[in-house]
Amino acid sequence: MAEDQVDRFFEVLADPTRRQVVQLLGEGPQRAGQLAAATGASSPAMSRHLRILLEAGLVADERVPDDARVRVFRLNPEPVVAVQAWLDQVQAHWRDQLGSFKRHAEQNRHAEQKGKSDD
Repeated sequence: MAEDQVDRFFEVLADPTRRQVVQLLGEGPQRAGQLAAATGASSPAMSRHLRILLEAGLVADERVPDDARVRVFRLNPEPVVAVQAWLDQVQAHWRDQLGSFKRHAEQNRHAEQKGKSDD
């Protein structure tokens, strides 16, 4: 995942209402009105949040076949999976770095103990 995509992902989810929307959509598809009611946001505010989530690719929308005016929103898992892969890479890097530091510290400690016992 490109660094600008990761930045955008976290930028979008920096807003607590959008994080709540993502959590709600994780439970299943919902209409904008349902999301607004569940988050306590006004309809215009929810529309803005959903537009931002749609533009970032975190959410997808579908028209209801029986009523073209109704849109149902669902979570798009692909960006979440991509960020998780990026986080896994970061974690592996830090695990390696901390492992190297631990080995270095242990070697120094053993060398200091050996030096003291030679005295």
